[in-house]
Amino acid sequence: MLEKNPQFHVSLRGDELLASPRFNKGTGFTLEERKAFGLVGRLPCKVNTLDEQCKRAYAQYQSRDSPIRKNSFLQSLKEQNWVLYYSLISRHLREMVPIIYTPTEAEAISDYSHLFRRSEGLYLTLKDQESMEEDFLEQIKDRDVDLVVCSDAEAILGIGDQGVGGIGISTAKSVIYTLIGGMDPSKSLSVTLDVGTNNEDLLNDDLYVGWNHERVRGEEYDQFVDKFVQLVRKHLPCSLLHFEDFGVTNAQRLLQKYRPTHSVFNDDIQGTGAVTLACVMAAVGITKTKLSDQRYIIFGAGSAGMGITHQLRDAIVQLNDGISESQANKLFYLIDKDGLITQDLISSTGTS
Repeated sequence: MLEKNPQFHVSLRGDELLASPRFNKGTGFTLEERKAFGLVGRLPCKVNTLDEQCKRAYAQYQSRDSPIRKNSFLQSLKEQNWVLYYSLISRHLREMVPIIYTPTEAEAISDYSHLFRRSEGLYLTLKDQESMEEDFLEQIKDRDVDLVVCSDAEAILGIGDQGVGGIGISTAKSVIYTLIGGMDPSKSLSVTLDVGTNNEDLLNDDLYVGWNHERVRGEEYDQFVDKFVQLVRKHLPCSLLHFEDFGVTNAQRLLQKYRPTHSVFNDDIQGTGAVTLACVMAAVGITKTKLSDQRYIIFGAGSAGMGITHQLRDAIVQLNDGISESQANKLFYLIDKDGLITQDLISSTGTS
């Protein structure tokens, strides 16, 4: 968690300090700090308060004429000055969360290769997995990491397979942990697991910066993911591993596989499901009915939809004596892109 008034001992000076987003304070450096760190002459003479810096940054933000331009501005600000970035968004949380997260971040992710400027996390590619541990250790060297957010980018924010652009959702989710949960951003690690992509637009894009290969599945995929998870367990045993935007065929399966051995969380399944369950329980409390009295239509049978279904179903079984899991299942109707999901549809499409 973030300390209220932390003090740091840093060896950076001059331009190196100004280039560090974690420690750079821009015109917020005091006169004493400027002398101590060799910043006199590298900054304008005026010392600004954080409120003044936020006022200036907000005016710059407002001058951008579209959500994606506002997203790009905030991304650039984060790469320069963490304190100003998080302070600005905290002051305008309701306005800016839709810019740094859904829905605007989806547009930024879909155009990631064309907007790319600099690295923003750990990129692990299946074809380069021989050096995975070395790459992993290089990223966490001299760091105290409490949170690892990873995605294979198969089901990004309702826009589907986005390949290496999935790093954008991992970093965006890490930002939410800081803004809402108080997580120290220096203690989070954002990861994309690049196992290829089935997005034809990306595969045919000469500027695509990820692995230009069809998405790998099956045993080879499982071995790659397991290798990564075992590195987290080995080197960051006390961390939380957050799975983000995995496809429906993998999300629940991976969650169940690793829950017994590490602290893991899937927001699409558990977070969305918990929030929905709380809302429905509040509603039945007002109407003086039971969860088992309702009929549920789930519009979208992806990871989030199935997470909602499982949480509601399990609550019905636990709160209503005599109702079995199979009986509770009959209260739900799932609608996906092919329409109402029936046993015949499952058989014809080969889905489970």
